[in-house]
Amino acid sequence: MEPEVAFGQVLRELRKGRGLSQEVLALESDLERNYVSLLELGRNSASVKTIFKLASALGVSVADFMTMVEVRSMEEPRSS
Repeated sequence: MEPEVAFGQVLRELRKGRGLSQEVLALESDLERNYVSLLELGRNSASVKTIFKLASALGVSVADFMTMVEVRSMEEPRSS
């Protein structure tokens, strides 16, 4: 699986698991809601600065966040 897709899936799961909307996550991480949506869809790549902002807003360490992304990226793509 492409890293951007894995990142987006993990981001969405963490966000939903904390009961946050894209808008609230965007506000808490000082990002645009549309950008959070594009990240979740795997259409954009997050910068290091953005990864730190998102991890903080989600209450996870950057290391844990990126480990989840790494594990997910090793999985086979999900069929739709």
